[in-house]
Amino acid sequence: MRHHDVVVIGAGSGNMMVDDSFAGLDVAIVEERAFGGTCLNVGCIPSKMLAYTAEVAEVVRGAGPLGVDATLRGMRWTDVRDRVFDRVDADSVEGRAAREDSDFVTVYSGHARFVGPRSLQIELGAESVAVEADQIVIAAGGRPTVPPPVLESCLPFETSDSIMRIDAPPRRLAVLGGGYIAAELAEVFAAAGSDVVIIEQAEQLLGPQDESITGEYTELARHRFELHLGRELTQLEGEAGALRLTLDDGTRLTADTLLVAVGRTPNSDRLDLGAAGISTHDDGRIVVDEYQRTDVEGVFALGDSCAPYQLKHVANREAEVVAHNLRHPDDLIATDLDVVPAAVFTNPQIASVGATEQDCREAGADYVVGTARYADVAYGWAMEDRTGFCKVLAERGSGRLLGAHLMGPQAATLIQPLVLAMTLGIDARTLAKRPYWIHPALTEVVSNALLALDD
Repeated sequence: MRHHDVVVIGAGSGNMMVDDSFAGLDVAIVEERAFGGTCLNVGCIPSKMLAYTAEVAEVVRGAGPLGVDATLRGMRWTDVRDRVFDRVDADSVEGRAAREDSDFVTVYSGHARFVGPRSLQIELGAESVAVEADQIVIAAGGRPTVPPPVLESCLPFETSDSIMRIDAPPRRLAVLGGGYIAAELAEVFAAAGSDVVIIEQAEQLLGPQDESITGEYTELARHRFELHLGRELTQLEGEAGALRLTLDDGTRLTADTLLVAVGRTPNSDRLDLGAAGISTHDDGRIVVDEYQRTDVEGVFALGDSCAPYQLKHVANREAEVVAHNLRHPDDLIATDLDVVPAAVFTNPQIASVGATEQDCREAGADYVVGTARYADVAYGWAMEDRTGFCKVLAERGSGRLLGAHLMGPQAATLIQPLVLAMTLGIDARTLAKRPYWIHPALTEVVSNALLALDD
């Protein structure tokens, strides 16, 4: 049995945690797919590169109100796709090569499963190797969830793992799901020329968002997509390129391509965790403490395999925590998940942090709401933006920020001052009054929302 000081299962954020400070150790990384994990290969990076291209297309399409005569002649899909994946794939290959050339890292290109508390069997094609380690880090990520009606049909379908690499935009794309992955990819393919229909079991899109966001975004989406909300897929029939979908109310839809985007499942169920005695939550996530330790000594976990937030910046922070704790067992640091921002790169962009208004109501919080619209600030006039807004929630009296929600251009950037304030304990009045806010920049929509709390 081969012995290592540290074995990392997964080469996404798990790979990123292994820096030169590990050079004195014998480290192994196990990865059965491409280096870089979900984010680099099939997630954050390619989807946002495509989303930006879609945004550019929409700017051209909507240039008329600004007095610019522009015609969108179309998106050269294969050029767009190749620009994205030529760069992404090269980075993944370089990442693997760098590890394989390392003096202190061994790369196993295969699938690992536990056979004991700190013992693994790694399948390497037709062969396998037994490995044990003093410390193991589980960073195995997750995968798209596929509901039974789709699996049982035995018909072809796409997920976020595959659809961004297709050869041509679908003529008519059916999207199953209404969360952030579904919304972002629907926007991309609509901009590329696809006729998009969305089926979502909730009554609104982007359900976990603040009620103001879900309400306004859903109404905007009605003008761009065919929506079937509050509905579930019960049957998938037809053949490749000519699919027939039946919904629970009897509605029948047709599409040449089906994108399944109903959520993601942790890959923990593929690791035989029971053989190691590692506990999981009911949803499959690995149980960890604030130091990212599992309930088995010497075994840590990070990222989508354990985190309550399936976000790359959370996985990266957890990787930093694990890297420190592996090397400094007498000086452990904890992961702080109190203030975690997130963004949805749709058109318009959406960003959020902290509590929603419905969270505040359910918790019985004594709170106030401040809202400002892009249309009421000078740069919003310049953009002719009539839909964007910023909404902040604060504790009455103290002004402690409880949550913030933006919808509009650059929302993912504009939310950062509010993230900093919530993280550092800066109250709403101080944030609004102490720093200068550039005029006429879009950040004024944030400062105006903060000032509106006083009203």
